[in-house]
Amino acid sequence: QVQLVESGGGLVRPGGSLRLSCAASGTFYSINHTAWYRQAPGKEREWVADITYGGTTNYEDSVKGRFTISRDNAKNTVYLQMNSLKPEDTAVYYCNADIIHMSFRQQNFWGQGTQVTVSS
Repeated sequence: QVQLVESGGGLVRPGGSLRLSCAASGTFYSINHTAWYRQAPGKEREWVADITYGGTTNYEDSVKGRFTISRDNAKNTVYLQMNSLKPEDTAVYYCNADIIHMSFRQQNFWGQGTQVTVSS
């Protein structure tokens, strides 16, 4: 059974940094496209950044220059380094990934989310 597990969230002061991790567990062939989303209280879930298997990245405008998405394919893990955090970055952050099963069938998965709170 494939699962995505996020970690690294917490409480940080404005201007601080956090690194989120999204680790895939279970038996599968590889992880394809992976993205981070976030959902603030009372708002819809929004896309933050994504990365292809080959490492091509894209960012939502409000996080460009502050967040960096990366991946370690050997560890089946994707990271989101968040610097210069602002109160408006407060949200539950979710990992989303396209998993390639051993049958080569592709399936989309979501993690359970990790809370990031930016407050003084």
